Amino acid sequence: MDGEPFSTDDAEDSIEYTELESTLGAVPEAPDGTQIGSIMKFLGNQYWVALSEGQTAAAEQYGVDVEVQAAATESDQVGQLNSAETMLQKKYTMLVSPQTDTNLCPAVEKAEQQDLLVVNVNDAVLPGAKQWVGPNQRQNGVNAAEFVLESADEGAQVAVIEGQAGVYAAKQRTEGFTTTAEEGGLEVVASIPGDWDIAKARDAATTIISQYPDITAIYANNDGMALGVAEAVNAAGKKGEIMVIGTDGVEAAYDAIRAGDLTATVDSYPYLTGQVSVNVALRILGGQDVPRAVYTPQALITSENVDDAPPALD
Repeated sequence: MDGEPFSTDDAEDSIEYTELESTLGAVPEAPDGTQIGSIMKFLGNQYWVALSEGQTAAAEQYGVDVEVQAAATESDQVGQLNSAETMLQKKYTMLVSPQTDTNLCPAVEKAEQQDLLVVNVNDAVLPGAKQWVGPNQRQNGVNAAEFVLESADEGAQVAVIEGQAGVYAAKQRTEGFTTTAEEGGLEVVASIPGDWDIAKARDAATTIISQYPDITAIYANNDGMALGVAEAVNAAGKKGEIMVIGTDGVEAAYDAIRAGDLTATVDSYPYLTGQVSVNVALRILGGQDVPRAVYTPQALITSENVDDAPPALD
Protein backbone atom coordinates (compact mmCIF):
# COMPACT_ATOMS: atom_id res chain seq x y z
CA MET A 1 0.00 0.00 0.00
CA ASP A 2 1.24 3.51 -0.71
CA GLY A 3 1.64 6.10 2.01
CA GLU A 4 -0.36 8.88 0.43
CA PRO A 5 -2.95 10.16 2.92
CA PHE A 6 -6.50 9.20 2.00
CA SER A 7 -9.29 11.53 3.11
CA THR A 8 -12.45 9.46 2.77
CA ASP A 9 -14.70 12.42 3.52
CA ASP A 10 -13.91 14.09 0.19
CA ALA A 11 -12.91 11.16 -2.00
CA GLU A 12 -13.49 11.86 -5.69
CA ASP A 13 -13.75 8.16 -6.56
CA SER A 14 -16.81 7.41 -4.44
CA ILE A 15 -20.37 6.11 -4.48
CA GLU A 16 -23.35 5.94 -2.13
CA TYR A 17 -24.20 2.41 -1.04
CA THR A 18 -27.72 2.86 -2.43
CA GLU A 19 -26.24 3.25 -5.93
CA LEU A 20 -24.22 0.02 -5.96
CA GLU A 21 -26.98 -2.17 -7.37
CA SER A 22 -28.12 0.26 -10.07
CA THR A 23 -24.55 1.10 -11.11
CA LEU A 24 -22.84 -2.29 -10.90
CA GLY A 25 -25.65 -4.82 -10.94
CA ALA A 26 -26.22 -7.75 -8.61
CA VAL A 27 -23.61 -9.03 -6.19
CA PRO A 28 -21.59 -11.74 -8.00
CA GLU A 29 -21.58 -15.25 -6.62
CA ALA A 30 -18.63 -15.68 -4.28
CA PRO A 31 -15.66 -17.58 -5.72
CA ASP A 32 -15.32 -21.13 -4.36
CA GLY A 33 -13.54 -21.24 -1.04
CA THR A 34 -14.03 -17.56 -0.21
CA GLN A 35 -13.20 -16.92 3.44
CA ILE A 36 -13.58 -13.49 5.01
CA GLY A 37 -11.70 -12.34 8.08
CA SER A 38 -12.95 -9.33 10.01
CA ILE A 39 -10.63 -7.40 12.32
CA MET A 40 -12.76 -5.35 14.71
CA LYS A 41 -11.55 -2.61 17.04
CA PHE A 42 -13.16 -3.88 20.27
CA LEU A 43 -16.24 -5.99 20.93
CA GLY A 44 -16.84 -4.34 24.30
CA ASN A 45 -18.26 -1.44 22.30
CA GLN A 46 -21.81 -1.97 21.02
CA TYR A 47 -20.97 -0.20 17.77
CA TRP A 48 -18.43 -2.81 16.73
CA VAL A 49 -20.65 -5.64 17.92
CA ALA A 50 -23.43 -4.37 15.65
CA LEU A 51 -21.03 -3.90 12.74
CA SER A 52 -19.70 -7.44 13.11
CA GLU A 53 -23.26 -8.79 13.31
CA GLY A 54 -24.04 -7.05 10.04
CA GLN A 55 -21.00 -8.64 8.44
CA THR A 56 -21.98 -12.08 9.72
CA ALA A 57 -25.57 -11.71 8.48
CA ALA A 58 -24.44 -10.57 5.03
CA ALA A 59 -21.89 -13.36 4.75
CA GLU A 60 -24.59 -15.92 5.56
CA GLN A 61 -26.90 -14.31 2.98
CA TYR A 62 -24.23 -14.58 0.28
CA GLY A 63 -23.14 -18.10 1.26
CA VAL A 64 -19.66 -17.34 2.60
CA ASP A 65 -17.99 -17.65 5.97
CA VAL A 66 -16.67 -14.78 8.07
CA GLU A 67 -14.38 -15.06 11.08
CA VAL A 68 -14.43 -12.08 13.45
CA GLN A 69 -11.49 -11.19 15.68
CA ALA A 70 -11.07 -8.10 17.84
CA ALA A 71 -8.60 -6.33 20.08
CA ALA A 72 -8.84 -6.79 23.84
CA THR A 73 -9.49 -3.08 24.43
CA GLU A 74 -10.35 0.02 22.41
CA SER A 75 -6.65 0.95 22.35
CA ASP A 76 -4.95 -2.45 22.03
CA GLN A 77 -3.07 -1.63 18.85
CA VAL A 78 -0.50 -4.44 19.11
CA GLY A 79 -3.12 -7.05 19.94
CA GLN A 80 -5.19 -6.02 16.96
CA LEU A 81 -2.15 -6.22 14.68
CA ASN A 82 -1.38 -9.70 15.98
CA SER A 83 -4.93 -10.82 15.13
CA ALA A 84 -4.54 -9.42 11.63
CA GLU A 85 -1.21 -11.20 11.17
CA THR A 86 -2.83 -14.49 12.23
CA MET A 87 -5.68 -14.06 9.75
CA LEU A 88 -3.18 -13.18 7.06
CA GLN A 89 -1.68 -16.65 7.37
CA LYS A 90 -5.10 -18.10 6.50
CA LYS A 91 -5.20 -16.16 3.20
CA TYR A 92 -8.51 -14.54 4.08
CA THR A 93 -10.15 -11.64 2.32
CA MET A 94 -9.82 -9.04 5.07
CA LEU A 95 -12.23 -6.43 6.41
CA VAL A 96 -10.27 -4.20 8.78
CA SER A 97 -11.38 -1.52 11.25
CA PRO A 98 -8.04 -0.26 12.58
CA GLN A 99 -7.38 1.12 16.06
CA THR A 100 -5.45 4.01 14.47
CA ASP A 101 -4.67 5.11 10.94
CA THR A 102 -1.36 3.20 10.96
CA ASN A 103 -1.35 0.30 13.44
CA LEU A 104 -2.48 -2.33 10.91
CA CYS A 105 -0.27 -1.10 8.07
CA PRO A 106 2.34 -3.91 8.45
CA ALA A 107 -0.31 -6.63 8.05
CA VAL A 108 -2.12 -4.82 5.25
CA GLU A 109 1.10 -4.36 3.30
CA LYS A 110 1.79 -8.10 3.55
CA ALA A 111 -1.77 -8.89 2.44
CA GLU A 112 -1.48 -6.68 -0.61
CA GLN A 113 1.88 -8.24 -1.51
CA GLN A 114 0.01 -11.56 -1.63
CA ASP A 115 -2.80 -10.04 -3.73
CA LEU A 116 -5.30 -10.51 -0.90
CA LEU A 117 -8.21 -8.07 -0.85
CA VAL A 118 -8.31 -5.65 2.09
CA VAL A 119 -11.35 -3.44 2.73
CA ASN A 120 -10.95 -0.64 5.29
CA VAL A 121 -14.26 -0.44 7.20
CA ASN A 122 -15.08 2.83 8.92
CA ASP A 123 -13.37 4.84 11.65
CA ALA A 124 -9.55 4.92 11.37
CA VAL A 125 -8.41 5.21 7.74
CA LEU A 126 -5.32 3.49 6.37
CA PRO A 127 -3.19 6.15 4.64
CA GLY A 128 -3.09 4.16 1.39
CA ALA A 129 -6.40 2.33 1.67
CA LYS A 130 -7.38 0.92 -1.71
CA GLN A 131 -10.99 0.29 -0.64
CA TRP A 132 -13.05 1.89 2.13
CA VAL A 133 -16.63 1.61 3.43
CA GLY A 134 -18.28 3.87 5.97
CA PRO A 135 -20.00 7.20 6.70
CA ASN A 136 -18.71 10.71 6.14
CA GLN A 137 -16.96 11.35 9.45
CA ARG A 138 -16.82 15.14 9.28
CA GLN A 139 -20.54 15.24 8.63
CA ASN A 140 -21.10 13.44 11.95
CA GLY A 141 -19.77 16.51 13.75
CA VAL A 142 -21.50 18.95 11.43
CA ASN A 143 -24.86 17.28 12.09
CA ALA A 144 -24.34 17.49 15.84
CA ALA A 145 -23.37 21.18 15.72
CA GLU A 146 -26.28 22.09 13.46
CA PHE A 147 -28.63 20.42 15.94
CA VAL A 148 -27.24 22.50 18.80
CA LEU A 149 -27.45 25.68 16.72
CA GLU A 150 -31.18 25.15 16.22
CA SER A 151 -31.88 25.96 19.87
CA ALA A 152 -28.75 27.58 21.33
CA ASP A 153 -28.41 31.33 21.85
CA GLU A 154 -25.73 33.39 20.12
CA GLY A 155 -22.45 33.02 22.03
CA ALA A 156 -23.58 29.93 23.94
CA GLN A 157 -20.77 27.80 25.33
CA VAL A 158 -20.24 24.27 24.03
CA ALA A 159 -17.53 21.62 24.41
CA VAL A 160 -16.20 18.50 22.70
CA ILE A 161 -15.03 15.18 24.13
CA GLU A 162 -12.67 13.83 21.47
CA GLY A 163 -11.96 10.23 20.53
CA GLN A 164 -8.55 8.62 20.38
CA ALA A 165 -5.67 10.71 19.06
CA GLY A 166 -4.40 9.55 15.68
CA VAL A 167 -7.76 8.29 14.47
CA TYR A 168 -9.21 9.87 11.35
CA ALA A 169 -12.81 9.70 12.59
CA ALA A 170 -12.00 11.52 15.83
CA LYS A 171 -10.17 14.31 14.01
CA GLN A 172 -12.90 14.75 11.42
CA ARG A 173 -15.83 14.63 13.85
CA THR A 174 -14.18 17.15 16.15
CA GLU A 175 -13.28 19.48 13.29
CA GLY A 176 -16.76 19.23 11.77
CA PHE A 177 -18.44 20.10 15.06
CA THR A 178 -16.02 22.83 16.09
CA THR A 179 -15.95 24.66 12.76
CA THR A 180 -19.72 24.53 12.31
CA ALA A 181 -20.38 25.63 15.90
CA GLU A 182 -17.97 28.56 15.74
CA GLU A 183 -19.19 29.70 12.33
CA GLY A 184 -22.71 29.60 13.77
CA GLY A 185 -21.78 31.90 16.65
CA LEU A 186 -21.17 29.40 19.44
CA GLU A 187 -18.11 29.45 21.72
CA VAL A 188 -16.20 26.17 21.94
CA VAL A 189 -14.72 26.48 25.43
CA ALA A 190 -13.08 23.05 25.67
CA SER A 191 -12.05 20.12 23.46
CA ILE A 192 -10.67 17.29 25.58
CA PRO A 193 -9.54 13.76 24.57
CA GLY A 194 -11.66 10.97 26.01
CA ASP A 195 -9.99 8.09 24.11
CA TRP A 196 -13.39 6.46 23.42
CA ASP A 197 -13.57 5.67 27.17
CA ILE A 198 -16.75 6.24 29.19
CA ALA A 199 -14.92 6.92 32.48
CA LYS A 200 -12.48 9.40 30.92
CA ALA A 201 -15.37 11.16 29.23
CA ARG A 202 -17.32 11.36 32.48
CA ASP A 203 -14.33 12.84 34.30
CA ALA A 204 -13.64 15.32 31.50
CA ALA A 205 -17.27 16.42 31.43
CA THR A 206 -17.30 16.82 35.21
CA THR A 207 -14.35 19.19 34.95
CA ILE A 208 -15.92 21.12 32.07
CA ILE A 209 -19.23 21.57 33.90
CA SER A 210 -17.38 22.80 36.99
CA GLN A 211 -15.35 25.32 34.99
CA TYR A 212 -18.22 26.41 32.74
CA PRO A 213 -21.47 26.12 34.74
CA ASP A 214 -23.44 27.86 31.98
CA ILE A 215 -22.38 25.45 29.24
CA THR A 216 -25.17 24.65 26.79
CA ALA A 217 -24.04 21.44 25.09
CA ILE A 218 -21.33 18.78 25.09
CA TYR A 219 -20.65 16.73 21.96
CA ALA A 220 -18.85 13.40 22.29
CA ASN A 221 -17.14 11.66 19.36
CA ASN A 222 -18.89 8.38 20.17
CA ASP A 223 -21.89 7.16 22.14
CA GLY A 224 -19.92 5.41 24.87
CA MET A 225 -18.31 8.71 25.81
CA ALA A 226 -21.65 10.51 25.44
CA LEU A 227 -23.13 8.16 28.04
CA GLY A 228 -20.25 9.08 30.35
CA VAL A 229 -20.98 12.76 29.75
CA ALA A 230 -24.64 12.13 30.57
CA GLU A 231 -23.59 10.62 33.89
CA ALA A 232 -21.63 13.77 34.71
CA VAL A 233 -24.52 16.00 33.67
CA ASN A 234 -26.97 14.05 35.82
CA ALA A 235 -24.57 14.07 38.79
CA ALA A 236 -24.34 17.85 38.50
CA GLY A 237 -28.12 18.11 38.64
CA LYS A 238 -28.28 19.53 35.10
CA LYS A 239 -30.25 16.86 33.27
CA GLY A 240 -32.32 18.59 30.63
CA GLU A 241 -30.27 21.78 30.94
CA ILE A 242 -27.12 20.66 29.14
CA MET A 243 -27.56 19.00 25.76
CA VAL A 244 -25.54 15.81 25.33
CA ILE A 245 -24.97 14.59 21.78
CA GLY A 246 -23.11 11.44 20.77
CA THR A 247 -22.17 9.63 17.57
CA ASP A 248 -22.66 6.00 16.50
CA GLY A 249 -26.27 5.06 17.18
CA VAL A 250 -25.74 2.12 19.54
CA GLU A 251 -28.69 0.57 21.35
CA ALA A 252 -27.67 2.06 24.71
CA ALA A 253 -27.74 5.55 23.16
CA TYR A 254 -31.25 4.96 21.86
CA ASP A 255 -32.33 3.85 25.34
CA ALA A 256 -30.68 6.93 26.87
CA ILE A 257 -32.53 9.20 24.43
CA ARG A 258 -35.82 7.57 25.42
CA ALA A 259 -34.93 8.13 29.08
CA GLY A 260 -33.99 11.76 28.49
CA ASP A 261 -30.36 11.26 29.52
CA LEU A 262 -29.01 11.74 26.00
CA THR A 263 -30.35 14.53 23.81
CA ALA A 264 -29.30 13.08 20.47
CA THR A 265 -26.90 10.85 18.60
CA VAL A 266 -25.69 10.82 15.02
CA ASP A 267 -26.44 7.25 14.00
CA SER A 268 -23.92 5.78 11.54
CA TYR A 269 -25.90 2.53 11.27
CA PRO A 270 -23.13 0.03 12.09
CA TYR A 271 -25.18 -3.09 11.25
CA LEU A 272 -25.87 -1.75 7.77
CA THR A 273 -22.23 -0.68 7.38
CA GLY A 274 -21.17 -4.23 8.20
CA GLN A 275 -23.53 -5.61 5.56
CA VAL A 276 -22.26 -3.18 2.95
CA SER A 277 -18.62 -4.07 3.67
CA VAL A 278 -19.27 -7.71 2.79
CA ASN A 279 -21.33 -6.68 -0.23
CA VAL A 280 -18.44 -4.53 -1.49
CA ALA A 281 -15.83 -7.23 -0.88
CA LEU A 282 -17.80 -9.78 -2.91
CA ARG A 283 -18.32 -7.31 -5.74
CA ILE A 284 -14.56 -6.74 -5.98
CA LEU A 285 -13.79 -10.45 -5.74
CA GLY A 286 -16.30 -10.96 -8.56
CA GLY A 287 -14.44 -8.54 -10.81
CA GLN A 288 -16.64 -5.45 -10.46
CA ASP A 289 -14.97 -2.02 -10.52
CA VAL A 290 -16.17 -0.58 -7.20
CA PRO A 291 -15.27 3.07 -6.45
CA ARG A 292 -12.61 3.51 -3.80
CA ALA A 293 -14.96 4.96 -1.16
CA VAL A 294 -18.45 3.57 -0.55
CA TYR A 295 -20.53 5.80 1.69
CA THR A 296 -23.03 4.43 4.17
CA PRO A 297 -25.75 6.65 5.71
CA GLN A 298 -26.08 8.62 8.91
CA ALA A 299 -28.91 10.49 10.60
CA LEU A 300 -29.47 12.64 13.66
CA ILE A 301 -31.60 10.72 16.15
CA THR A 302 -33.65 12.50 18.83
CA SER A 303 -36.73 11.67 20.90
CA GLU A 304 -38.81 12.58 17.86
CA ASN A 305 -37.49 9.81 15.59
CA VAL A 306 -35.86 7.35 18.00
CA ASP A 307 -38.43 4.65 17.18
CA ASP A 308 -38.27 5.01 13.38
CA ALA A 309 -37.07 2.04 11.34
CA PRO A 310 -33.41 2.22 10.22
CA PRO A 311 -32.36 2.12 6.55
CA ALA A 312 -31.77 -1.36 5.12
CA LEU A 313 -29.59 -2.98 2.48
CA ASP A 314 -31.81 -4.07 -0.42
